[in-house]
Amino acid sequence: MSEQSVPQTRRLNLLVGSSAFANLGDGIAKVAFPLLAVQVTQDPLLIAGLSAAQFLPWLLFGVLAGALLDRIDRRKAVVVANSVRAAVVGLVALLVHLDATSIWLVYVAALLVGTAETVADSATNVLIPAVVERGGLAGANSKLQAAEIVGQTFLGGPVGSLTFALFAAFPFAIDSVAFALGAVLLAVLPGSYRPERGQGESTASTAPTASVRADIVHGLRWVRHHPVVARLVLVAGLTALISEMAQAQLVLYALDDLGLSEAAFGVFGFAGGIGGLLGAAVASRLLDRLGDTSTLLIGLVGCGATFLAMGLVTDPIVAGVLFALFAAAIVVVNVLLATARHTLVPEELLGRVLGVWRTVVWGSLPIGALLGGLTTRWLGTAGATFVLSGAGMLVVAVIAWVSVRDHELTPTRHS
Repeated sequence: MSEQSVPQTRRLNLLVGSSAFANLGDGIAKVAFPLLAVQVTQDPLLIAGLSAAQFLPWLLFGVLAGALLDRIDRRKAVVVANSVRAAVVGLVALLVHLDATSIWLVYVAALLVGTAETVADSATNVLIPAVVERGGLAGANSKLQAAEIVGQTFLGGPVGSLTFALFAAFPFAIDSVAFALGAVLLAVLPGSYRPERGQGESTASTAPTASVRADIVHGLRWVRHHPVVARLVLVAGLTALISEMAQAQLVLYALDDLGLSEAAFGVFGFAGGIGGLLGAAVASRLLDRLGDTSTLLIGLVGCGATFLAMGLVTDPIVAGVLFALFAAAIVVVNVLLATARHTLVPEELLGRVLGVWRTVVWGSLPIGALLGGLTTRWLGTAGATFVLSGAGMLVVAVIAWVSVRDHELTPTRHS
């Protein structure tokens, strides 16, 4: 059976289903690994280092993974990467059951899972234009955003913590099954999903002996010289950096500024999840009715206005509603940026461009978190950091509007 003979709806459902199981696995892993680390060591530096290590695979291998995805079958890449994750966490489950773990095992396993994640997540993203028509890109990106939110926010975290409380190996066993199902769903999708090289490529990068390094250099040059994509990468990086200033201080804001208990703080996670699902539901409609640049502006202004308002209110319910609205706005921005990337970037370059894009975004997150901590220490309250972050997001909205107002961000979405 060829790729073309498989209905578009079925192809998209298999991709979204695979992503949903993988995101469930990610959500469980992000809770289970820190809990396991605390069980095997009380060294705060080692425990904090595990959190920092989660950023490393994206920073070290994001661009390389993107270059490889422009050379191989992307569907097979997802299958292999999810299979690797299933095997690694399955082995961790066995070792935990045998009481044979150490903090270094936790580090190695987390890094292996994170490295495979760079391949699986990137390949899933760049597969979208191959499984849906241009007019369905925004809807497909919205569904993937919803799958991520449900898997990681609503299911993964609670499942990981509750099952760990029963016995420590349990969440890793479930995690292994989730990643395996993510692999199986795409393994049954027939057809080849290897990009055809040629369009948009230089002569050097299309030669049979072209090196991965040459591919990466070509991808970097393509991004730098594209009149729109380079600006969108800048907007994405600034959005990640400035919004993370506040998000990294959310726990202090809830406990100190709003006076919530640690148990009540969890409500913010659910509020953000609900808001994110709302954003995923309306993003495609906003694009159809308002256009791409207006949708981007509304989303960024929404992010800035909600954070600024959060810094000025003291009522927990109002703050929770505002955080939900922020989550909705940031998901709208993410859907728009992903759809723009899928329409502006040639398919054979999508992996490299996504690698550059995500390296910039993931590299901005720890910087933003550090700036947020310094700002809260300097200004005295987390609420003040939210005000500053909100104002900064409004500046990003202006920068984005000035940068792209004369360009179409999704020029072929309806073709």
